Amino acid sequence: CFQLYGYCYQDSNDIPDTLTTITELGSPLEMIQLLQTSWEDRFRICLSLVRLLHYLAHSPLGSVTLLDFRPRQFVIVDGELKVTDLDDASIEESSCTSNSDCFMEFPARNFTLPCSVEGRCQSMNEKRNLYNAYRFFFTYLLPHSAPSSLRPLLDKIVNATGNHYKHVICTEYLALELSPSPPVNSEFTQKCVKSANTQYRRVPEAFIPDENYRCWPSYHHKGCLLSVFDVNEAIEICDSYSQCKAFVLTNQTTWTGRQLVFFKMASNHIVPDPDKITYVKVTD
Repeated sequence: CFQLYGYCYQDSNDIPDTLTTITELGSPLEMIQLLQTSWEDRFRICLSLVRLLHYLAHSPLGSVTLLDFRPRQFVIVDGELKVTDLDDASIEESSCTSNSDCFMEFPARNFTLPCSVEGRCQSMNEKRNLYNAYRFFFTYLLPHSAPSSLRPLLDKIVNATGNHYKHVICTEYLALELSPSPPVNSEFTQKCVKSANTQYRRVPEAFIPDENYRCWPSYHHKGCLLSVFDVNEAIEICDSYSQCKAFVLTNQTTWTGRQLVFFKMASNHIVPDPDKITYVKVTD
């Protein structure tokens, strides 16, 4: 949630017991703009949303649901998602006498939850938050332009949240898989380490200053700058673009530890650069 820096009470003739709060500044959430950002930035937003869902489900007040769970209730602060409007938050779990009383209706599908022996719909607040996170955020932000090796896992996560399973925790597992040093036998490592049919010549301490082409999504608006797990993934990406004839590994990384790589359409002009490694496609 938003960080609260301070607050004060004051009385006025018009509105008694007025509360003024001072919170951190965030940027309004625009879904169209988010879809134009890199996948890793969108993944970071989804990961922060997972942490928020976990907190709401286990808050000191009990399970909290956001009755108006829509993008307009959130802002972006330092690349992470935070909720700003808690006027529609509720800690009341719906009472019931049978399962039919625990009916949840959404535009695309409906759910019926079990009625507990205490006469409360089990986990209704948590399930409502989870499905709203799926339909407003996960379904748009996670699969779109994701790394090809991660798409099966992402599809599993999105489908799980849409079907009300708690596999959303897989998103945190996914963050570990994207870390600088994933487990040696991890599923992600096995998928990314592939043998390439195309041969590339390694040129250490070298850079190609020109020969740019545009791709999407890219971290550079005038060129094709993408993040990769390793050289094998860079080769896979270069092979997928007909205009790609070379790529340059930089010493820069994203917040997940993935390496930034420039993809080039030629290698006619190579200059020395101690911080970069160039790979040139070998043609017959």
